[in-house]
Amino acid sequence: MSARRLVLLGLIVALVAVFFLFDLGQYLSLEALKARQAALDAEVAAQPWRAAGLYLLVYVAVTALSLPGATLLTLVGGALFGLLGGTVLVSLASTLGATLAMLSSRFLLRDWVRSRFGGRLAAIDRGIAEEGAFYLFALRLVPIFPFFLINLAMGLTRLPARTFWWVSQLGMLPGTLVYVNAGRELGQLDSLGGILSPGLLGAFVLLGVFPLLARKLLAWLKARQVYAGWSKPQRFERNLVVIGAGAGGLVSAYIAAAVKARVTLIEKHKMGGDCLNTGCVPSKALIRSARLANELRRATALGFRNVAGEADFAAVMERVQRVIAQVEPHDSAERYTGLGVEVIEGEARITSPWTVEVDGRTLTTRAIIIAAGARPLLPEIPGLAAMQPYTSDTIWSLRDKPARLLVLGGGPIGCELSQAFQRLGCQVIQVERGARLLAREDADASAAVMARFRAEGIDLRLRHQVERFETLGGQRQLVARDRDSGAQVTIPFDVLLVALGRVANVEGYGVEALQLALRPNQTLETDEFLATRYPNIFAVGDVTGPYQFTHFAAHQAWYAAVNAMFGDFWRFKADYRVIPRATFTDPEVARVGLSEDEARRQGIACEVTRYGFAELDRAIADEAGHPDESSGYVKVLTEPGRDRILGATIVGEHAGDLLAEYVLAMKHNLGLNKILATVHTYPTLSEANKYAAGEWKRAHAPQGVLRALARFHRWRLGLGGRR
Repeated sequence: MSARRLVLLGLIVALVAVFFLFDLGQYLSLEALKARQAALDAEVAAQPWRAAGLYLLVYVAVTALSLPGATLLTLVGGALFGLLGGTVLVSLASTLGATLAMLSSRFLLRDWVRSRFGGRLAAIDRGIAEEGAFYLFALRLVPIFPFFLINLAMGLTRLPARTFWWVSQLGMLPGTLVYVNAGRELGQLDSLGGILSPGLLGAFVLLGVFPLLARKLLAWLKARQVYAGWSKPQRFERNLVVIGAGAGGLVSAYIAAAVKARVTLIEKHKMGGDCLNTGCVPSKALIRSARLANELRRATALGFRNVAGEADFAAVMERVQRVIAQVEPHDSAERYTGLGVEVIEGEARITSPWTVEVDGRTLTTRAIIIAAGARPLLPEIPGLAAMQPYTSDTIWSLRDKPARLLVLGGGPIGCELSQAFQRLGCQVIQVERGARLLAREDADASAAVMARFRAEGIDLRLRHQVERFETLGGQRQLVARDRDSGAQVTIPFDVLLVALGRVANVEGYGVEALQLALRPNQTLETDEFLATRYPNIFAVGDVTGPYQFTHFAAHQAWYAAVNAMFGDFWRFKADYRVIPRATFTDPEVARVGLSEDEARRQGIACEVTRYGFAELDRAIADEAGHPDESSGYVKVLTEPGRDRILGATIVGEHAGDLLAEYVLAMKHNLGLNKILATVHTYPTLSEANKYAAGEWKRAHAPQGVLRALARFHRWRLGLGGRR
């Protein structure tokens, strides 16, 4: 650190130390100032300029050194100098002191912070460069953080000092006016009876409602900023237009129609979106057939002889289509039309914040919800396109059973489809770059799934980095690199399924024209109310994330629809605290809240309670031929010493169903003691949840009380202290 920085730092430390060592804060208490009010009033009356100068210096020093007392000094300014004089003095002093604090932070800390956290500050700098003045104005008008923290934090950015000055001057002025007015009223208080004076009551009312008024003003200013250049229609044909008829779009339209809004739903492909046509419904239909094929192979374990069966691959895939067709009416245009939704088939394009064009027809609307979904990721890999790869969208057209199916990806989609196709008679080779499957789950959950996969014959190739695809002598093959040995590996296959995740659909419907912001992962950026940069344009589901679950999209849709229709009066923040997830492999893996691995990585203290299915009567009875059927478990994370649930992971049959009890408990703050006290039907798998709660209770049994009870019972038996 340079000599100048050391001198400045030493001076600041010395001044702060003097303030606390000599307890100068006692002179900035309301009692002390009230006791000297008459003397202070006389000083101001006798020498107003001198008093104003001293007050200004004290206020600047307090704010520049980030000392406590600025709020009280603001009230004092109103009491001593009146509304006009106090407002001028406080406004000038607070801005000058804040700027000095900001410049000190910049001089002393910015270089050091940037040398260590430059990468993290880059995004902040971009935001400051784009709308730094507005961002600071928002913090000044409705302070989310204390002003002294804002001053120090802004010193670490590249916000120009002159911008900081004028924005602070303007942004703090309304609050200054309110507080100075309150101080003026307090200064005129002569008796307790004066507390009920209209002026003082009005001052306190202003203090209470100012944050609400400031938020409204801020929202109005921001709206003017983002809508500048757009022409708003005088009248609207609709309350809401929804783009995309997947889970998020369907629920949004349903809610709007339920409250009698005029809503239009636009879908360019198939109603029901990915979930109905290429995701949840077909994959679960496939898994059901695959599970039966697997059970037939192990019928002997249940006492059957001469049981045999061979999967008709084409018939299984046709059954998948029948299931889709059976569910389809639930999501059909006819059903939603009957509910009061106008359904339009066509390609939508947002042409302004209030207009959507569909095949040359322009619709005007007060609000828009984007539910455009996502599509499978096809990465840039040499030779991939020539392999004519299938994805989770297109695999359902397959009718000829591939002898060797290569699956790229070890996430939920890749794992579910790998096991299903293996059970239907394919030889599946699953390639994953990481060290294990289902990397977002706990290591023991991944281990249980991988053990089952290997037992069923899936060829797992973990820690393999894909390099290219090629065809030699008519044989398709993958060339990969074993990340452990460094050796190049060649893997022949017949059909390729790419399951490497999904990317949001953010092109082709007006995102670029409206300059809607994207996150680094290329999803639409939304705020806590699910609004984009335009307060009347919302996004839900896979297009915005952060989770890509059907039930999550439906959950978001409620908030977006309500905010779209009633947001001018009240908005609801989307609640992501309790979001369940399940992977429908065998064994199933289901989780809500924290996992054990996440808690460890984040340094969150917790207790882990585990109950294995090996001890559960129903799990033993339902063996279903699996030698390791009893290897499932319930694992619950709780706060140390308390029964409050932080997270739960269930591995085993029907884990997704069993998880619902923990979702309910976490949502409504019910602890393990409540679960333990709930009667569970015997014999069911749901008893595992009760027994897990019992394990926690046993570990927290009051040993002292139990010892006392043991002595009591011995005494009742007439044994006295004898054992």
